[in-house]
Amino acid sequence: MMETLLLSRIQFAANISFHILFPTITIALGWVLLFFRLRFSQTGNEKWMDAYRFWVKVFALSFAMGVVSGITMSFQFGTNWPGFMETVGNIAGPLLAYEVLTAFFLEAVFLGIMLFGFSRVPGWLHILATFLVAFGTTMSAFWILVLNSWMHTPQGFEMIDGVAHATSWVEIIFNPSLPYRFGHMMLASFLTVSFLIAGISAYRWLLGGRTSGVRAALKTSVYAAALLIPVQIFVGDLHGLNTLEYQPAKVAAMEGNWETDTNVPLLLFALPDEETRQNHFEIGIPNMASFILTHHFDGEVPGLNDFVTEDGDTLHPPVAPVFWSFRVMVGTGLLMLLISWSISVLMLRRSRSNEQTVNGKTVRTRAGVEGLPKWSLYALVGMTFSGWLATLAGWYTTEIGRQPWLVNGVMTTEMAVADVPAPMVLSTLLGYLFIYAVLLTAYVGVIFYLARRTSRGERIEPLAPDSEKAQAIVAAE
Repeated sequence: MMETLLLSRIQFAANISFHILFPTITIALGWVLLFFRLRFSQTGNEKWMDAYRFWVKVFALSFAMGVVSGITMSFQFGTNWPGFMETVGNIAGPLLAYEVLTAFFLEAVFLGIMLFGFSRVPGWLHILATFLVAFGTTMSAFWILVLNSWMHTPQGFEMIDGVAHATSWVEIIFNPSLPYRFGHMMLASFLTVSFLIAGISAYRWLLGGRTSGVRAALKTSVYAAALLIPVQIFVGDLHGLNTLEYQPAKVAAMEGNWETDTNVPLLLFALPDEETRQNHFEIGIPNMASFILTHHFDGEVPGLNDFVTEDGDTLHPPVAPVFWSFRVMVGTGLLMLLISWSISVLMLRRSRSNEQTVNGKTVRTRAGVEGLPKWSLYALVGMTFSGWLATLAGWYTTEIGRQPWLVNGVMTTEMAVADVPAPMVLSTLLGYLFIYAVLLTAYVGVIFYLARRTSRGERIEPLAPDSEKAQAIVAAE
């Protein structure tokens, strides 16, 4: 049974890790497409429509991959985790149904108009369809995060004969961790999309596709990332304070802290050892864990040894995976901050008044992209899928950090697992991993193929700042 439990957990983790990659893109990309569409409607500048046409293809591909992988994942509630629905199905079932209804009535219905209706329907209808698809993806994420947040901080129910029954849907939906978890996930999605657009746009620029549409997408995404990453750090801090209140064992594992104490250092590096219940090779900053978690240098931080029963059983999550996944998430976020801010400063410094000719029309742009050094463009290409890394690391921190509970304080993961032979679970797990590796490789390959194919378009050279035409423009202004 323990082998089946471990393999089932790995299988579900593989499924949800693959699935979450695509909603993380579509949630925010829908709103970015709406921004591009509105800017085209307001200005009539074709560069915004060029950006829309390219990224709507990526949206359609991501949407299809997300739907297919989500269906596969939902089957596992019955095949691998029947105890979950048997115990909390009265709550989980309606929330999942709301997500499905939202997805089909908003996303699926209006997706066709959004993808193919630009030249077939009035402009306002195309904008409305784009809005409804973006709103639908957000609402789908909302209902999924309601259920996930409730599993971490369950409220508004009572247990009758071992089955959960709702007593307050308001408390279930707006449970204590939902605002922080939803805000954190939405910002993670926007950062994922910002670096995806910036990375692919930089790749197209390096290949010679220096059109006004590529420039607009690159500038928009880099500035968006630079603005959003500090907000994400702030919301992450609030989320951490909420986790400290409701899931102290998770926080203790994140910090690698074994004994409840004050003036706890922030460990930058350590090798947690659960057998000896200590850390090896610690490198830390004195008092900083206490300060970050309590906003006081002498604040108390919970220790993992508080979550051990008299029989020696642990009621805290595996320490090393939570400890390191948290550091990967934070480290990736700090790298995002460094790159987005540094390139934003470079673009602002190199911006200058510039006249371009696009489709026979003279337009004025702020040409900060042309002056970027190559290293900055290569850095953006390298960060193309950094949002995926940060999201997965954060997701592992959250979900592994909930163990051994499936629903915190209500049912353990072991209580929900199906009595299925371990070899059967292993065979399906290997099949999933192979298929997911092929699909993920194809997905990334298609995106870069689209970037290469569309980089053969018109190249718009910037005006030299000391040219006669540029000086004439400045004099006229």
